[in-house]
Amino acid sequence: MPSPEEQLEALGLTLPEPAAPVANYVPYVISGNLVFISGQISKIGDNLIGGRLGEDLTVEQGQAAAKLSALNLIAHMKTACGGDLSRVKRIVKLGGFVQAAPKAMQADIPMVINGCSDIMVAVFGDAGRHARFAVSTPSLPRDAAVEIDAIVEIA
Repeated sequence: MPSPEEQLEALGLTLPEPAAPVANYVPYVISGNLVFISGQISKIGDNLIGGRLGEDLTVEQGQAAAKLSALNLIAHMKTACGGDLSRVKRIVKLGGFVQAAPKAMQADIPMVINGCSDIMVAVFGDAGRHARFAVSTPSLPRDAAVEIDAIVEIA
């Protein structure tokens, strides 16, 4: 299988600069061979996908937001791995929050987070398959549509 960097290139994806924390926390913590990555919102540079599913956003727009979160997560993985994504052994777990209107179809929430899950599998192959949760919330920081955190096993 091609390296994660080769997969990103083949998919036409470019990693952003890892986002700096906006409050009193660190972007990730390494404990043993696990990396715990803080929640990453659906924002890269000035491009924020915000709003609520079922009110402002469709499922497809929510999936695009989750893809931005995925790229932010991978950018932090790369930093945690000293610039070498081939050190990622497994995406262990993703935790997904979707800002959703009260009457949004709750069945759509997991479909939105698939936007992130699909990127992890496309980039890391079987090592990208993970456990996950996906829940709705009435609001997220900066009105982001999505926020996702990750636990990653590294070599």
